[in-house]
Amino acid sequence: MAGGRTSDLEPSAVVKVFSAGTAGCVADVTTFPLDTAKVRLQSLSEVQNAKYRGVFGTIVTIGKTEGPRNLYNGLLAGLQRQLCFSSIRIGLYDTMKQLYSHTGLGTRLLAGGTTGALAVALAQPTDVVKVRFQAQIQLPENASLKRYSSTIDAYKTIAKNEGVRGLWKGCLLNITRNSMVNCSELVTYDVIKELILKNHLMTDNMPCHFTAALAGGFCTTVVTSPVDVVKTRFMNSVPGQYGGAVNCALTMLVKEGPSAFYKGFMASFLRMVSWNIVMFVSYEQIKRAVVRFQRESPEL
Repeated sequence: MAGGRTSDLEPSAVVKVFSAGTAGCVADVTTFPLDTAKVRLQSLSEVQNAKYRGVFGTIVTIGKTEGPRNLYNGLLAGLQRQLCFSSIRIGLYDTMKQLYSHTGLGTRLLAGGTTGALAVALAQPTDVVKVRFQAQIQLPENASLKRYSSTIDAYKTIAKNEGVRGLWKGCLLNITRNSMVNCSELVTYDVIKELILKNHLMTDNMPCHFTAALAGGFCTTVVTSPVDVVKTRFMNSVPGQYGGAVNCALTMLVKEGPSAFYKGFMASFLRMVSWNIVMFVSYEQIKRAVVRFQRESPEL
């Protein structure tokens, strides 16, 4: 990312990949209930959604009717996803920029799109399992409603019932969505941080990282919400429910209207902004801690 301190050693690609994956896990643990609320609001129809009232109402309802632990359904798959996903899409972003040999906005967008697509191609099964867990309603008095009993069971059941392709369900849609996420999130963060430092508005520290992450989260939510809703619906659908991602989007448009594409927007916004802030602040601090450790322990 732009604006590193000259007194620091430049973090290697390995350090950035490690720091990004770790920071992604920290952010997921911190904001997972918001993500669960977002998935629930996005994946259900208007009739099914009637019992959920807004972001925090959804969190309270899930906690009361299904138990607080269900707010963290799919967390293990989410952490597996971050270790694969954030480490690549964020950790390799600077490396990809250098590979394209330019520093303009177009190169940043291209680098963000490339690492986003590559990360999805590798991490897609973890995303499918995470969404399935978060969307399933588990009532304490009716355990039979559970779709999967564990993360491992989810991987096995999906592969058995839907084939290996089931684990990559919605992959092209997810590549589109996450390329857009990377372009809006990383590039906005990168550009805003660079402008702040260039104009000496802040130093390269937490307030600067917080401000750039906030801007990136807002831009990302506005740009990607429609694709995110379709992705969630399609990933969570039973085999044969939709003829494909485009059919899923058209079905939503016909049956629920254009507003369906912004279902759970406030949950998406709160989750994306809070996730961005925690992730980028953690990422910058972890990077510096690792570089500091390397500098103080050169023999390792």
